[in-house]
Amino acid sequence: MSSSHNQSAPRNQHAITDQVINWQQSHGRHQLPWQQDVTPYKVLVSELMLQQTQVATVIPYFQRWMQKFPTVQALAAAPEDEVMRLWQGLGYYARARNLQKAARFITELGEFPATLEALLQVPGVGRYTAGAIMSFAYQQHGPIVDGNVRRLYCRLFALDGVPNTPALEKQLWAKAEQLTPQHQKPHADCRAFAQGLLDLGATVCKPRQPLCDQCPLASHCQALVQHRISDFPNAKPKKIVPVKDGHFLLVRKAQQVLLVKRPGAGIWPALWCLPQPAEAPLDAELVGEFSHQFTHYKLQAKVWSAEAGIEDAEQAWVDAANLADFGLPAPVRVYLETLLKA
Repeated sequence: MSSSHNQSAPRNQHAITDQVINWQQSHGRHQLPWQQDVTPYKVLVSELMLQQTQVATVIPYFQRWMQKFPTVQALAAAPEDEVMRLWQGLGYYARARNLQKAARFITELGEFPATLEALLQVPGVGRYTAGAIMSFAYQQHGPIVDGNVRRLYCRLFALDGVPNTPALEKQLWAKAEQLTPQHQKPHADCRAFAQGLLDLGATVCKPRQPLCDQCPLASHCQALVQHRISDFPNAKPKKIVPVKDGHFLLVRKAQQVLLVKRPGAGIWPALWCLPQPAEAPLDAELVGEFSHQFTHYKLQAKVWSAEAGIEDAEQAWVDAANLADFGLPAPVRVYLETLLKA
């Protein structure tokens, strides 16, 4: 069923906006660390960390990050190794590099951008992050659509279409533009509206077993009226995830292991890692295996005992006790920690 004839009247839109704000003020989350003494920089850091990552996982990383890099200028000036080390374990490492690129751009600019248009010029800042900064940091009109908001709007307006396709995204952003408060008024709290959408998606309009009886928008929800909650968002076509082999070298000297710094592009950019040859070395002994699930494929890694690493790479001999000082990919760190404890 198409939703094109289900356009909400403006009066309905104001009711939805007000109900989200009222619900957030009494039932939403208010104690998250990035909600305290809000600054545009805190919002930028938290939003990039929260991409693809659960709130509970992000909290300790955010707290450590803000202690180490309390200002955008501190992050801009930090060595890349230090940035990557603090990020390790969060995955999707391009986010850390984007965050530092953004910090350097803003520092050079001399001030934090304060309009949607200016924020969209910052490296690594897309439409969602720009909207979040406008709403949370500046209390200004800042439409947002992320996974939680997408699910909420798809159900609320019975929007058919495969998530992340241009046709559906266009409809979702149009809804976001309509519903997001235009500017700060006593009853139009931009920050509470944006946070309310995220909180509703995370705690009420959940992917499975949503708590429709607790939802402040139940009376407006087209999917609920049509008894089609489980249809939204529409299921993505199933994809077969390919498996790729990877080969790594374990070069040891007493209690030390040889690490090399990976290039700035490709998987695990700029992290320290076991040397990775293009193929399995001849006549080498297989000493271990590990696997890791990336977004688009599964890595099946084999670790081979070797006498030397690979040339043309920055390298370091690292003692077992000093592994924590190096930014390593999580599966490599787990493998080495297990090996070196044995």
